[in-house]
Amino acid sequence: MRKRMKLLESFRMESLMLKNRMVMAAMTRSRADIHGVVGPMTAEYYAQRASAGLILSEAINISADALGSPLTPDLFEEKQIAAWRKVTQAVHEKGGIIFAQLWHTGRVGHSVDRGGQLPVAPSAIKIEGAQHFTSQGMKDYETPRELALPEIRQIIADYAQAAQNAVAAGFDGVQLHAANGYLPQQFLSDSANHRADEYGGSIANKARFTLEVMRTLIAAVGGGKVGIKISPLHPYAGIAFDDPLATYTYLINELNQLDFAFVELMKRSPMFPLLPHYPQGDEIEIFGKLVSHTLVAGTAYTRESGEAELQKGIASLIAYGSLFLANPDLPRRFEQNAALNAPDRPTLFGGGEHGYIDYPFLPA
Repeated sequence: MRKRMKLLESFRMESLMLKNRMVMAAMTRSRADIHGVVGPMTAEYYAQRASAGLILSEAINISADALGSPLTPDLFEEKQIAAWRKVTQAVHEKGGIIFAQLWHTGRVGHSVDRGGQLPVAPSAIKIEGAQHFTSQGMKDYETPRELALPEIRQIIADYAQAAQNAVAAGFDGVQLHAANGYLPQQFLSDSANHRADEYGGSIANKARFTLEVMRTLIAAVGGGKVGIKISPLHPYAGIAFDDPLATYTYLINELNQLDFAFVELMKRSPMFPLLPHYPQGDEIEIFGKLVSHTLVAGTAYTRESGEAELQKGIASLIAYGSLFLANPDLPRRFEQNAALNAPDRPTLFGGGEHGYIDYPFLPA
């Protein structure tokens, strides 16, 4: 008798029983309308993928000021909450579990999609050597406006309100997006944060923002409904650390003192070279072993490498992005070792049903 894959085993995470250990990673799809409202297609998209043990929604803007990219969804007005309620209901009707990923893009944005307002950041430092996708095409990044202390406190409050809105919309929990160069990682980063107040300078000060947001999320909705995503060695959006090992050892040790559901550890994308002074080796080995919470490992896993990662015993769950995007029945395909649909790259961001809800399922 063939042994069942660990990927397909159920897993208890806090009060939730996940039907398998496969997580659908958060993926921006840019299918909301100009008011940040998702539609029936989005409900179908997530419901199609409800066989995942856990769905992490695409990143959702916590406020108007959080916006970085056009046609991305929001969660701060009643019409947006009501639209997400239809999504979560569709997922739950299929037996799925879905968390909302909470997003503040910080300097990763452009004024053309922000009503003429510059993006905000810990410090007035622009992203060099890259461009940003806007409603008017690719544009050079702008120098962001440095946040004042009262504004930082307001953003932390916005995260708490967004978490409460997410639960009101029927989400099973929320995940703080503290990876990929967005606002929490900008505060953490030596390349993006040159502040001289309590949010800058030392590693402890730079980690303060992320930890304060996590505490307010836990207070707002309960720790069992909160997760966080981190990407220690991923240099996207001009993020660099003088000593990433010291920074993330501190952050993880502080997170270990908090009561919440999971840490998603995103490995560096193979498309980005490792910075010369960064530690060599596997991020799950380097950083995952430090995590005391349920660990979700992510980035470029296959059926075989995901299973091997679980067998190592550091990670309890594996996140799949583009494979879930192109294969709504991914757990079944893994179980049968069936052929996989390939993602249609031109339709990843923006558009309609094509490349969104028309990927084929295996025959019944």
